[in-house]
Amino acid sequence: MNWIKSKVDVLINKQKTCDPFELAEKKHIHVIEWDLHHEIKGFYKYDRKNKYIVINSNLNQLEKKFTCTHELGHSELHPRVNTPFLREKTLFSSERIEVEANMFAVSFLLNRCDFSEYTDIKHVCMEYGIPIELSDMVKKFTR
Repeated sequence: MNWIKSKVDVLINKQKTCDPFELAEKKHIHVIEWDLHHEIKGFYKYDRKNKYIVINSNLNQLEKKFTCTHELGHSELHPRVNTPFLREKTLFSSERIEVEANMFAVSFLLNRCDFSEYTDIKHVCMEYGIPIELSDMVKKFTR
């Protein structure tokens, strides 16, 4: 997954921002907050050269930031793939691209993290809004 970290580094250096919302704006990606079903945090959609990130408006700010970053990962790594369509209309597994989008989000959010300031991985996850289920992914960045 080093290629994802490299892509994140290039993107942050080129766009000069670590804010996923600002980055989306600079890349002309429409970010929309919407009252989605409780279990849906967000999704990415590509339609006729337009990119959209839809985020559940019921999330807290850290969850919105992680969700935006995860969906931004889809726009950068899988620009023409609509994951909701994949899940509903095809037999193609979306698991690999979800893992890659999570890796993108973790890499992006922890890009300038000084791990010496934290006592454990759980604290890092809480501070950066990264779901605790991704703590194994976060551990890879502390080595």
